[in-house]
Amino acid sequence: MALPATHPPVGVPASRPGGPAVTTTDADTSSGTSPDTTPDFADRTDFEDADRGLVAGPVNAKITAADGRVVWDFDATAFLRGDCPDTAHPSLWRQSQLCARAGLYEVTEGVYQIRGFDLSNMTLIEGERGVVVVDPLVSQECAAEGLALYRAHRGDRPVTAVVFTHSHIDHFGGALGVIGPDDDVPIVAPVGFMENSVAENVYAGTAMLRRGAYHTGWELDPDPRGLIGVGLGFAASTGLPSLLPPTLEVTRTGQEERLDGVLFRFQLTPGTEAPSELNFHLPERRALCMAENASHNLHNIQTLRGALVRDARIWSRYLTESITLYAADSDVLFASHHWPTWGSERLTAYLSEQRDLYGYLHDQTLRLLNQGYTGIEIAEVIELPPRLARAWHARGYYGSVSHNVKAIYHRYMGWYDGHPASLWEHPPAESAHRYVECMGGLGAVLTKARAYLAAGDLRFAAQLLKHATFAAPGDSRAKDLLAETFERLGHGAECGTWRNNYLMGAMELRNGVQPVPIAADSMSAALSVEQVFDSLAIRVNGPRAWDHSLAVLWRFTDLDTTYRTSLRNGVLVHHPVAEDAADADLTLSLTKPQLMDLLVGLGLDGIEHTGDPAALTTLMSVLDAPDPGFAIVTP
Repeated sequence: MALPATHPPVGVPASRPGGPAVTTTDADTSSGTSPDTTPDFADRTDFEDADRGLVAGPVNAKITAADGRVVWDFDATAFLRGDCPDTAHPSLWRQSQLCARAGLYEVTEGVYQIRGFDLSNMTLIEGERGVVVVDPLVSQECAAEGLALYRAHRGDRPVTAVVFTHSHIDHFGGALGVIGPDDDVPIVAPVGFMENSVAENVYAGTAMLRRGAYHTGWELDPDPRGLIGVGLGFAASTGLPSLLPPTLEVTRTGQEERLDGVLFRFQLTPGTEAPSELNFHLPERRALCMAENASHNLHNIQTLRGALVRDARIWSRYLTESITLYAADSDVLFASHHWPTWGSERLTAYLSEQRDLYGYLHDQTLRLLNQGYTGIEIAEVIELPPRLARAWHARGYYGSVSHNVKAIYHRYMGWYDGHPASLWEHPPAESAHRYVECMGGLGAVLTKARAYLAAGDLRFAAQLLKHATFAAPGDSRAKDLLAETFERLGHGAECGTWRNNYLMGAMELRNGVQPVPIAADSMSAALSVEQVFDSLAIRVNGPRAWDHSLAVLWRFTDLDTTYRTSLRNGVLVHHPVAEDAADADLTLSLTKPQLMDLLVGLGLDGIEHTGDPAALTTLMSVLDAPDPGFAIVTP
């Protein structure tokens, strides 16, 4: 199989793994030849496991929303049945072929999975009266279609419980596709689920969705030159997400619950792949669910879309705990992404290597930072042990060694690299003007960039051209050349999210910003009053609010609680108060739904109030609207 020009020679570690070729070795080694870390393409075990237990494929070629819009297209992955082209990394192509498999699969007796209907898997565990649904995908439409396929082959079983393994939208967004908003069934989630779901999907939701468009390749066409997957799955569906609050929290490891007669033993794993996450064991089925703590790739310590930095050290330790608690009593391991692993010995080896993967990255990053290396320097020199580098499930299809190492450094040391010159640098556009001036002007920069591009030094060509585009954002020569550079970098990347970021950057340079439709509003009804006011506080335009001072009392008649919000010094402070509190410019008596209506501009009609309504007008006037289409590759 021919490799693209950006691939390293056979035997040299590819992309750390994740991006273009890097061939440097560890900082304190004086090595000769690097060991062969190329995985075995002849090994078809993953394909056998991914195909095992297939009950039926999708019934329809497309899943559509109520308005007829296509939210998932099974035919979009058909091109992956072919051989790897020169525009894709062979290893990522292989991973994408595996992720493209779609249908209803039997994991073990009484445990089924819907795979390939969204970015994530939906697991269905049969109980005494019906079926327990675990992680109902991103969107309601895809979850409903998956449940329909299951029922077509396993009977019209009612959903008797729902389990959210963690606080990411691809594991709870489709809840209203499998149950109704008023269904009386237990909804199980780890402690802190609502707080962390809101923090990620609402507080920083606009910025994460904007960068998430790069992360997932939102606007890329699914074809050999564009979207071939994100490593964790092919893509995320574009249907309607939802958020339902849990009715039963898992608060400790060892907690047991019977759901529809099935015994669940939970392991709480906060701070791993999500701030709130759990694994569970089904002892009567000898089956272990690892949520997203062990998947068939190197995961992210910090995602490129943005998120809290995860704790690689505790992640590794929880995997050791999983092995100790459950491995010997399990015949199959399944997860919220990818395909299962069968056999106690095999799943123990798999978990052990996943454990070693995160532990190695953590410990070696700390070793080198304590020798004075910065995050970017450590990322350039660190290599995985050959045994891990050759393991398919440790490859950097979604996370990468490079950006994970930088995240670990950031977790411990922050943004500052210790060099005083880094304390007060000019922002990118101002720096770019100065760099371009120092290099002899835009024409000279473009000439030098073309030379580096011709020599195959795509990384430095991109650095130069970033300065060129920020110094002269209207110059099409700079943007076109940077777009070409990004395309070549993307086509050589083993990491799906690196590929998507590069190719989305190229598209945006050529076509301008294409704002991502914001669908998070469909989750707003699930927010608590405190979370609603938190969301308002982060929208206050501080300078515009400096000279305003006001207070509003919010008496919620449906919640039997009263909140006081005060605006002062550009800060919106909110807290519950006694019902008879009277220190306010305006007092409102309303329900929570009326609050939501008020915030979308419906005004005070129907809301009982006393005091000065101008206080509310002033408060609303200092709120900024988030910008879902902010620039990324241009100033």
